Amino acid sequence: MLDIRVIRDNPTAVQDRLKTRGGDHWKLVFEVIACDEERRNLETSKQQFQSSRKTLSKDIGTLKATGQDSAAIEAEVRSINTQIAELEAAAEAAALRQTDLLLSIPNLPHEACPPGLDESANPVVREWGTRPAIDQPKDHVELATALGLIHWDDAIRIAGAGFAVYRGRGARLERALLNFLLDTQTANGYEEVNVPHLVKRECMEGTGQLPKFEGDMYGTEPAESDGRNSLFLAPTAEVPVTNLYRDTLLPEAALPVKMVAYTPCFRREAGSAGRDNKGIIRMHQFDKVELVQIVHPDTGFEVLEQLTGHAESILQNLGLHYRVIELCTGDVGQSSAKTYDIEVWAPGHGKYLEVSSCSCFGDYQARRMRLRFKDSEGKNRFPHTLNGSGTALPRLYVALLEQCQQPDGSIRIPAALVPYFGAPSIAKA
Repeated sequence: MLDIRVIRDNPTAVQDRLKTRGGDHWKLVFEVIACDEERRNLETSKQQFQSSRKTLSKDIGTLKATGQDSAAIEAEVRSINTQIAELEAAAEAAALRQTDLLLSIPNLPHEACPPGLDESANPVVREWGTRPAIDQPKDHVELATALGLIHWDDAIRIAGAGFAVYRGRGARLERALLNFLLDTQTANGYEEVNVPHLVKRECMEGTGQLPKFEGDMYGTEPAESDGRNSLFLAPTAEVPVTNLYRDTLLPEAALPVKMVAYTPCFRREAGSAGRDNKGIIRMHQFDKVELVQIVHPDTGFEVLEQLTGHAESILQNLGLHYRVIELCTGDVGQSSAKTYDIEVWAPGHGKYLEVSSCSCFGDYQARRMRLRFKDSEGKNRFPHTLNGSGTALPRLYVALLEQCQQPDGSIRIPAALVPYFGAPSIAKA
């Protein structure tokens, strides 16, 4: 969440940055300020009553010590106690309203983010490799079906649309990719972690999936008294991995923290109607390897460039053509300050597919998670958090099949992946 002091000191500047995102979240700024003023006034009144009570309590002691009647003052103290309790309840309610408002306000886009209202304004930063020359390329559905790699009918019988069953060489190819991804990123200095696939509500709030995206999430616990789920299937490893450090005070020497994890990911994709749902491009359950870093705030945006390079190294090692785009202010995610998307070429579909999104969140997530570090001067500060897909499996799988397809219908396995898969190609049996 945003620092209330930044909002308090320069609300107009905060509004101006939020307006670059589009939408009307900027209108919440003065609601937060009004709530903050109410809370602070209530706290001030409470402190004044507490001071009066302290003085009166001393007077009661003096009167009793000299044998005088203190009943009237004691009655006044009881009245003050009632007023203090009422002020405490009102201040707590105001603080909760303020927190809810702050949780609903997106992060401020970095000043260097290109301006724009939607993805049409996202500039291409760079491209790597060249599009493979394939005469009449087939898409991954046709290729995977012909080679018996993926069985969609089995998945529909088991779970319905939006799922896939990988069998035989198809399952082995996915496992080979997962191991290759993890080995590549541990070689890049990331600690491998294995985390739960269920996460608490406060973890989803900590990384910013809630409250905005609750409709896309799978809640697994009965709703709380306020109608909210308390436990969720993880939509991305970002949630459990980053929250390993929630409510934590790190020594500065512990930074940077670099972690990589494989998890299945679960999303309802409630808002994806009309989008490309063919094959395994958009699914309710998919596998992903995620990179997470927690770094000193002086280095966050510099590290973003490095982390993006780590995600790119996967595609380079596999020899897959891709491009990197930078998200404009109107397209950058709710919690992100700056984001690069890596899009891999899918010749069978004739377009690029996002295979990784690499973001620096500034201290936005750290504030939500109450994650801090103690600097060299002994001050508690909020670090920057970053993450990036390293990468998402389905679209990497799609790109590999489509870019590596051969005229005879077989799939060439990239040299870097052969030791993991155990064969140089996949041909019809």
